[in-house]
Amino acid sequence: MEKVRFRPAWLHESETLTALALRSKAHWGYDAAFMAATRAELTITEDRLREDAYIVVDTGPRTAPIAMYALSGSGDTLEVENFFIEPAHIGKGLGRQMMEHCKKLARAHGATALKLDADPHAAAFYAAMGFETAGESPSGSIPGRALPHMRLSLTSRASRAIDRQAN
Repeated sequence: MEKVRFRPAWLHESETLTALALRSKAHWGYDAAFMAATRAELTITEDRLREDAYIVVDTGPRTAPIAMYALSGSGDTLEVENFFIEPAHIGKGLGRQMMEHCKKLARAHGATALKLDADPHAAAFYAAMGFETAGESPSGSIPGRALPHMRLSLTSRASRAIDRQAN
């Protein structure tokens, strides 16, 4: 894996990040009708970039983003959203680096837990990162579709052991 840097998203990147989200989602083989139905939910607007802590991963100045995630909410539990990676970088260890960065950022903001609604294709990855399934959430785009709702304690021994293995 090449060296990457993590930085806050810039407002002018909203269209670039939307395109990244759509490419990453499509990587899992969803058909055109599914992608059209999820487009609004996957659109990263300037307002969203202002509201939540969006983190972009790139390989240096003046390079295109290769991944992103967002942390939203306040208090003890923050929500991980829009965890997307360019398809060419999926399966190469970048997701693990991103999750470690996400956990450190969440802890720095005083969070003791993370939660997310996982794409079914990504649930195994999140489980490998220490998340546990805690029910289901309705899809924001597809009526009748349920997504695994997952949680991770940032203070548990298991979470700290996974962190040590990653470093």
